[in-house]
Amino acid sequence: MGSEPRFEPRPELIDLPVLQKFKLYATPSNFYLIGRDENKSFRRILKIDRRDQNELNLFEDPTRYTKDEMRELKRRMIVGNEESGGFKAITTCYGIIGFVRFLEPYYMLVITKRKKVGEICGHTVYGIAESQMIAIPHPSIQTKVAKSEAEQRYKKLLSVVDLSKNFYFSYTYHLMYCLQKNIGNTERGNAHDNTMFVWNSFLTREIRKILQNSIWTVALVYGFFQQTKCSVSGEDFVFTIIARRSRHYAGTRYLRRGVNDIGRVANDVETEQIVSKVVPAGQKIPITSVVQIRGSIPLFWSQEASVFNPQPEIILNKKDANYVATQHHFENLRQRYGNRIIILNLLKTETGEKKHRETSLRAEFAKTIRFINKGMDKENRLKAIHFDLSKHYKKGADGAFNHLCIFARKALELTDLFYCKAPSGVGAEGVIYDSFFNNPIPSQDEEASSPDKESLNADIFMLQNGVLRTNCIDCLDRTNFAQYAYGLVALGHQLRTLGISGPPVVDLNNPLAIELMDAYQRMGNTLALQYGGSEAHSKMFCDLRGNWNMVMRQRDIFTAVRRYYSNAYQDSDKQNAINVFLGHFRPRLGRPALWELDSDQHNIGRSGSNLDIENMRPLIRRSFSDNILMDCDLNLEELVRENSQPSYEGLNGGVSGTNLEFPLYETEPASLSFLSVMRNEDLLRETGSGQMFEGSSSNSDSHTPNDIPGFAHSYATKFTPAEEIFERCSSKSVSSDNLFTDVDESVTSLTNTNSSFDFPIMGGSDLLPGFSNAFARWVFSARAW
Repeated sequence: MGSEPRFEPRPELIDLPVLQKFKLYATPSNFYLIGRDENKSFRRILKIDRRDQNELNLFEDPTRYTKDEMRELKRRMIVGNEESGGFKAITTCYGIIGFVRFLEPYYMLVITKRKKVGEICGHTVYGIAESQMIAIPHPSIQTKVAKSEAEQRYKKLLSVVDLSKNFYFSYTYHLMYCLQKNIGNTERGNAHDNTMFVWNSFLTREIRKILQNSIWTVALVYGFFQQTKCSVSGEDFVFTIIARRSRHYAGTRYLRRGVNDIGRVANDVETEQIVSKVVPAGQKIPITSVVQIRGSIPLFWSQEASVFNPQPEIILNKKDANYVATQHHFENLRQRYGNRIIILNLLKTETGEKKHRETSLRAEFAKTIRFINKGMDKENRLKAIHFDLSKHYKKGADGAFNHLCIFARKALELTDLFYCKAPSGVGAEGVIYDSFFNNPIPSQDEEASSPDKESLNADIFMLQNGVLRTNCIDCLDRTNFAQYAYGLVALGHQLRTLGISGPPVVDLNNPLAIELMDAYQRMGNTLALQYGGSEAHSKMFCDLRGNWNMVMRQRDIFTAVRRYYSNAYQDSDKQNAINVFLGHFRPRLGRPALWELDSDQHNIGRSGSNLDIENMRPLIRRSFSDNILMDCDLNLEELVRENSQPSYEGLNGGVSGTNLEFPLYETEPASLSFLSVMRNEDLLRETGSGQMFEGSSSNSDSHTPNDIPGFAHSYATKFTPAEEIFERCSSKSVSSDNLFTDVDESVTSLTNTNSSFDFPIMGGSDLLPGFSNAFARWVFSARAW
């Protein structure tokens, strides 16, 4: 018998009647944007009035035209405008980014080139390659203001936000949501552009308000996206890394620190790791995802950028005696991800810091978490791990990484991961607006009677409930290293869940671990450039790979210099550009220009609030909050709980904080209820029992292997696209700390340990030399004894 034919690994791409390609035409009085779907089955027209320099006037033709009908319509428009200036083609584009106005005319931002970066369940994901800003009013009606120096400076300022770098979108998939939210989403035909990860929400606000739909615009997610197709021991799968930056309290390193009044933190990034098995066309796709987050320490603190001091002092502000803003932040996390919030704090301790810069912040954060936990029951308390990564790293990169993997394993056992089998195109119906089409989508009742209903639904087996939140002082270098450890441990769980067998993934000799490391390094570099102005420091990753040398050392020195220069000289313009792009500052004639305001006025500690120059009150300079390691006395049993009952409210399982239609210019809430939202009953609640979905459990056998580095195995591995394989690194001796407490104050190092962390069987004596048997059993079984 011949070998079985290999199936095409790419799933069938989704074809929905949504507009994906546009052509812009102009007459002296109007712009005409003609859009069509991917299959060219119909056309629509949007008319934009060019005769008003002060208002945005849009008119949507409700007719769906065929190709021939549109050709005839354009012929008539050409003839009808011959004497008045003609009907001219301006550009081809792939969606409207939004409309913006500075001092006089409106401008339209459009995508003129796109690039495909990946696919999720058959949905294509694109990045912006090129964009264009087009003035709406005809030049004949524009005044001198349109050509003024201030107007030109605002245009140049907006261009500082480079749309061709790290902005992503999809026409048929809600990229602003994680996979679990998308699969479980029961909302149909609703706008999702006001969520926290849609960066052009302000720019599209007016067109969405006028037209009551978003079919002409795209929702841009800013951050990072990488997808790799893998073949491991004959098994084909795809892993995808997505980082979503929050638009709330967004900005640059020293101008956005800590938390604002309503609980939004600086450098707030959601990282999702998706692994999907490749199956023949027509079959449901086994797919898993794990979400973790990073974000500035949710306290009011700041640092003043200084030309003379590359490491400015940390200023801790005590204005929030009851930590209301911090409580807002963690309440929002619970709404978005579920009750199990685990904090991995990587700040330095007194013994690991000479000038005690991070130590004071660490202590205050510890005090804050103790304060919050006092008013909560055990089930809902914050779980904190305080680990001085810098201090442990000095003892050896492998040992520090082993600690992080242990923490990752325990956190993952608490939160679990999301796993389902989904048909290609799952969730696609949610992106269509019923009122937009002549033939609306069937109602939910009609769908229920359809014989193909089951084939269109995903089979959900596991849910993630809770999230791991990691931070260091900047949430860049150390944080990215720790997030890789979590991603690596999670990858092993994801592959086992998908039934992909092989040697342990958590092994730095494994090519798959190296490939994942490369992806997290790229993500770290990208996020560091966006927030800190330079790539991330590479020393920890290089030491882990065993290739730290003089060249890499010089590169890290250059990175430090570049970050310092960017923070001291460039961040002000970058922050101003972000404030304009996100709508936090709106220019007006007769008011001070943005660059004329000092930092007290335009770097306000409130996310999303429009600046009221006339009623300005004294505010904190820069912004406040970001780091501290905890001294909490948490019991192990408070962290490791046997709880097999799933929660359906985690990870945006219903309408959540990320899907709340906040006012565009947010104001200080009167109470915490401002951040609370009514959740829809998740479609999964109909199971109603205390048991996990069939075939899954938070503490299932598939989650019990010892995911500790040190095994020496190899895969028959292939990556597409192929990436350079890093040098194999030698394992070093490892040490272990008590978990979910302040580990730095109670470290007991293992002695005479070999490179393998291969634990003996439970029940014997001296399970872990140097530790009590009770602690060793807890490490093995995730249970406090």
